[in-house]
Amino acid sequence: MQTRRLGNSNLEVSALGLGCMGMSGLYGQPGDTGEMIALIHAAVDRGVTMFDTAEAYGPFINEELVGEALAPVRDRVVIATKFGFDIDLDTGARRGGTNSRPEHVKAVAEASLKRLRTDRIDLFYQHRVDPNVPIEEVAGAVKDLIAEGKVRHFALSEAAATTIRRAHAVQPVTAVQSEYSLWWRGPEEEILPTLEELGIGFVPFSPLGAGFLTGKIDENTRFDSSDFRNNVPRFTPEALKANMALVDLVRQVAAKKGATPAQIALAWLLAQKPWIVPIPGTKRLDRLEENLGAALVELTARDLEEIDAAASQIALEGARLPENVLKMTGL
Repeated sequence: MQTRRLGNSNLEVSALGLGCMGMSGLYGQPGDTGEMIALIHAAVDRGVTMFDTAEAYGPFINEELVGEALAPVRDRVVIATKFGFDIDLDTGARRGGTNSRPEHVKAVAEASLKRLRTDRIDLFYQHRVDPNVPIEEVAGAVKDLIAEGKVRHFALSEAAATTIRRAHAVQPVTAVQSEYSLWWRGPEEEILPTLEELGIGFVPFSPLGAGFLTGKIDENTRFDSSDFRNNVPRFTPEALKANMALVDLVRQVAAKKGATPAQIALAWLLAQKPWIVPIPGTKRLDRLEENLGAALVELTARDLEEIDAAASQIALEGARLPENVLKMTGL
């Protein structure tokens, strides 16, 4: 597996990481714990070194899963987790909204360290910007944790360019995580130029458009009742049907390159910048192997130009997230 450096930092990770959120739900029923641990081990064996989780996934159970799986290989991997939601640290009850008060950030770090079975968090993200706490105070809290050796790097998720700049001035930001794919290219407007200027890495989540860009979903697809995509505007049957033109484009490129649509979607992301590290998630070994194969797919400058030209002619329908969730992002 090739490696990449996140921006100007000294944090080097595999070119493709593994998003672990779906192992504990959201995309249908949770996976079997033993099978998910085996899948994480398989990823390590194949050269994956970056694993993404959060206290909010569960809450708590995803961190516990990742911690158990990676404990035997802790010094070979990079663990990214997140703080920022208002979750009772004793019961896991969601109290609603965000909470990035410095004292809470530090308490979350202590709790996450225990669940992850480690003495340091490699990459600590603010999961969502807290409108009630100045980002300078949040960055200062993480700076303290870094000084104590409990956190190695500070990161932000779904933050606006102005927020990134303010945070970076207090404590250098190593990475920013936001949704980015051929299906949603919003970060290209302000986020990517800002990150390039400041020397910050970018970690796209939902790099396969929550599964849409794999070509396995169409307007007749029905999701499990627990699947969050049931509430996402771009996953209505009408939007899926309208957006199939993008999948057709990816399929055409895949056929030309002898690859799968998923591999083309990931290879396209990898080709955008050398400091971009996508984190596709899966609960299946065959999908893991397919995704990792994207690192071997070469898209030439001409390929990229043709993809962009064709994609620019496609009018996509449906918001990427429900309105109440979009309000919590800076994008």
